[in-house]
Amino acid sequence: MGQKIKVACHIHSEWSYDAFWTLPDLANFFSKRGFKALLMTEHDRGFNEAKLNDYKKACSAVSNENIMLIPGIEYSDPTNTIHILTWGEAPFFGENQETYSMLKHVDEHKGLAVFAHPSRKSAWKRFDSKWTPLLQGIEVWNRKSDGISPSPHARRIASDTRLPGFYGLDFHRINQNFPLYLEANLPQNKNDPATLVESIRSGKFTSRAFYLDSSVVESKPIRAFTIYAEALRRVVARSLRRKSSRK
Repeated sequence: MGQKIKVACHIHSEWSYDAFWTLPDLANFFSKRGFKALLMTEHDRGFNEAKLNDYKKACSAVSNENIMLIPGIEYSDPTNTIHILTWGEAPFFGENQETYSMLKHVDEHKGLAVFAHPSRKSAWKRFDSKWTPLLQGIEVWNRKSDGISPSPHARRIASDTRLPGFYGLDFHRINQNFPLYLEANLPQNKNDPATLVESIRSGKFTSRAFYLDSSVVESKPIRAFTIYAEALRRVVARSLRRKSSRK
């Protein structure tokens, strides 16, 4: 028998240039909500191999019997359009690197790589099929970029490539908190970062939203509702921004 654990995917801390939560605060916040692991994804900007090693030690120091913090890097291409979420033991590859070379580097070290938020900056238009064998998933729902409905462009890529869909928070601030997560299947009595990364890399997980499996959430009735709700949310948000700018 195995065990299932709740995992928050795509989390940024103060180690990223655009986020402010400390690692202990993130561990405390998410563990109180039933999460057993955080797939951290710090931006490559400002990192190097020494900083990555320090970051790994910091994640390990905060991890405890209640929650694991899995260190990861979100790599950006030279145009800052394509972003790839990565985890594992690959050495730091550098800032703003070409995507295919970076993916080969992660793959050679048996790491986990996911194409992040394809709808951001229309990154889906630049997807290259030669990346497919080097990826383990597509982030089909990103709370920060997509709002409260999955990305149709990302889902299309996932369907065409037959890669698993990931649900990620892209957590920088409290407003990105949302019931999107992964449910990972681990071997019994093996609850460590390397086992978690390998389990997800092997496809032993499901994406869930509102405590429902992705197959249910993305069925036609619920998907139609989320699309409508997201359109309404954006209209309200624009209206509030306009009112705020007039004050």
